[in-house]
Amino acid sequence: MIVQQVQAFWTTLDTTRRLLLAGLGVGALVVILFIAQLGLQPAKALLYSGLEEAAAGEVIQALEARNVAYEVRGDAIYVPEPQRDELRLMLASAGLPANSHTGYELLDSLTGFGTTSQMFDAAYWRAKEGELARTIVASPHLRSARVHISQGVNGAFRRDIAPTASVSVTTSGSPLGPAQARALRFLVASAVPGMTPQDVSIIDGANGLVLGPDEAGQPAAGSADRTRDLRRSVERLLEAHVGPGRSVVEVSLEMVTDRETITERRIDPETRVAIRSESEETQMNSRDSRAQGVTVASNLPDGDAAEGGAAENTETLTRQSTNFDLSETLREIERGPGAIRRMTVAVLIDGIEDQQPDGTQVWRPRSAEELATLRSLVTSAVGYDEARGDVITLQSLRFEPMAALGTEARSGLFANATLDPMTLLRWAFLLVVLAVFILFVLRPLLRAARADDGAPGSGRLALDGPAMPEDGLERFEGGLGQSSSVLDDREDPVARLRRMIEERQDDSTQLLRHWMDERKEPS
Repeated sequence: MIVQQVQAFWTTLDTTRRLLLAGLGVGALVVILFIAQLGLQPAKALLYSGLEEAAAGEVIQALEARNVAYEVRGDAIYVPEPQRDELRLMLASAGLPANSHTGYELLDSLTGFGTTSQMFDAAYWRAKEGELARTIVASPHLRSARVHISQGVNGAFRRDIAPTASVSVTTSGSPLGPAQARALRFLVASAVPGMTPQDVSIIDGANGLVLGPDEAGQPAAGSADRTRDLRRSVERLLEAHVGPGRSVVEVSLEMVTDRETITERRIDPETRVAIRSESEETQMNSRDSRAQGVTVASNLPDGDAAEGGAAENTETLTRQSTNFDLSETLREIERGPGAIRRMTVAVLIDGIEDQQPDGTQVWRPRSAEELATLRSLVTSAVGYDEARGDVITLQSLRFEPMAALGTEARSGLFANATLDPMTLLRWAFLLVVLAVFILFVLRPLLRAARADDGAPGSGRLALDGPAMPEDGLERFEGGLGQSSSVLDDREDPVARLRRMIEERQDDSTQLLRHWMDERKEPS
């Protein structure tokens, strides 16, 4: 029926309106195909971003040589998502994108002629900075990096100069964390002789200074890491017994933030050690043979004075010296920041739900023996030290049930679809454009065409003249094989006849020719 109406409508149009309607159809078809083509295009994915102009130009030339559709958005290059991984591998095999950091190959251009020591030192440190920047950018979380190393100026009275360095990085998304910053510190300090990690400053291009030369921020970061580790250890220990989500652990650490050096010298007077011993012995002999004075012995025949008299003297002197030193202990202690001065641990544990005979749940706290056992486990896990003033509080209290936030995630019609939000928005925009084109362009033109076709002189078959009698109309309907009972009685007979002629043109022509033949026969 619809096809017949379309055919009848098409036959009533003249050549101009047929061409106009055909042009509108072709235009609508082109718009629909254009919308379908845009909708079926694959989504664009990021290939590279943050490249320098020279490196980005080489990548674009390689894409054009491979006839790959690409799109440039600022400093980012986008390609069709299904080809992104394959293109990265192909470009990497060709050495693209070219690394903008020049490393040790910078030294290959130096020759022995005309190169001073200052020029070689400058080229060497440039190569060192380039190699470090290459290593840093190799991380998938970092997009670009610059390294600056300062050796200072050597003077006549300045020989030992500690080198310093600064590293400026640009991340791919999330800001640079303290752990990553410390890793970069050790990387740079290990590559430069005489440099310590404290001499390296780490700067995030989007969030400012992360780690500076001072160590004021390091104890706080270390405290946060240790607190998190201790809390997680206690939670894992309690979850094995009470279950997940039924315990809350909070750990507070009071850290030592100052640095001190202690020198201790201890002397023990009770002990001594001989460090030097000297011994000296002196012996003196003397003899006198001179005549002595007259004595009683001189009158004796065998007296001392018989031989004329003599005197002999012998003297021995011994001297000994021993040096002793007391026992001495010298100890030097250097204490840096990061030690735990005091620790406080608070543990909250849910009780037990007992089911009553009537099916209700009754909450009761855990027993004292169970809490004591859990407390001993927590004490061992955190390294409790009573002399340090540590405090551990463990209580069993009832947990209030938490209301569910949001709605439950369920798989929908497009749960496994690969459409991203930008693709969906593009489809919606194209559908809106198509609807506006149909409602405000195509539909008014069709209405105008129909209105012109129904007007007098439009080229359609017009049955003007006196109205056909009702019996003639019934006869005509009978000849076409239609009953007048199925038609609307309120419809105008002439309008009904026009509609029937439009619907059954061939049958109407044959019927009229048959009537004309019948009229000719009686004559």
